[in-house]
Amino acid sequence: MSPPVITPSPIISESFQGETAILVNNLTMAYGDRVILRDITFTVNRGDIFIIMGGSGCGKSTLLRHLIGLQQPATGEVIYDSVDFWNLPPDERQRRMRRFGVLYQSGALWSSMTLAENIALPLEEYTALSRAEIADLVSFKLALVGLAGFGGYYPSEISGGMKKRAGLARAMALDPDILFFDEPSAGLDPISSRRLDDLIIELRDSLGATVVIVSHELPSIFAIGTNSVFLDAGTRTMIASGDPRRLLAESDDPLVHSFLTRGATGQSDNKHTPVGGSSS
Repeated sequence: MSPPVITPSPIISESFQGETAILVNNLTMAYGDRVILRDITFTVNRGDIFIIMGGSGCGKSTLLRHLIGLQQPATGEVIYDSVDFWNLPPDERQRRMRRFGVLYQSGALWSSMTLAENIALPLEEYTALSRAEIADLVSFKLALVGLAGFGGYYPSEISGGMKKRAGLARAMALDPDILFFDEPSAGLDPISSRRLDDLIIELRDSLGATVVIVSHELPSIFAIGTNSVFLDAGTRTMIASGDPRRLLAESDDPLVHSFLTRGATGQSDNKHTPVGGSSS
């Protein structure tokens, strides 16, 4: 069978290059005595579309929770702006978390609220803007994701792809420096998935944001990823990092090669699973 189709790497603006957005240093993650991942070290540069990838049960979503402030590491550092995030007082940590925009796999929209009300929620909670100013910003965010005119719709009235875009609009409500996505293409058809990929690149370029994505979807990984870390459930650590295209071309690790070529070879995700269960 033919190899995966690789699209050109998304261009990173020269104004971004060389600036560190996130530094993860010797991070170990555990649930009680059970270690999920250990000795994780990588750098996310400003302007990256950084992919957290690996087979099922390798700890991708666990790592994401540590990056966005939902779970404290056992040891190690997560550094933003030269400051160890987890050594900050809780109130300062909460303040810095407002600079993060997070799109969860489900979109996480409140079903009882319209799209406009969903997007307005963080603006009402964390800013002193007037109702009119919030309404203007909500309209602007909806237009950015191609949902102008849909503010009065409820989540149940729109498609899965539109829900993802609405969730992205809400994630951008407070103009975050960094956007975190957990499996954004999950459940989408190939056309909707590609549209979302294109939107992520457009928003990165227009807003100057850094993007971190948990994904196992090869088309998206190769279409938009500029940097990555590859996690392995068997060794419970990272076994590769770098541009996904470079890893495909140069990595001699059989697990990395199997994962990145599985669409062409028929091989499945990394079959290693941690003892005592899995963590995605």
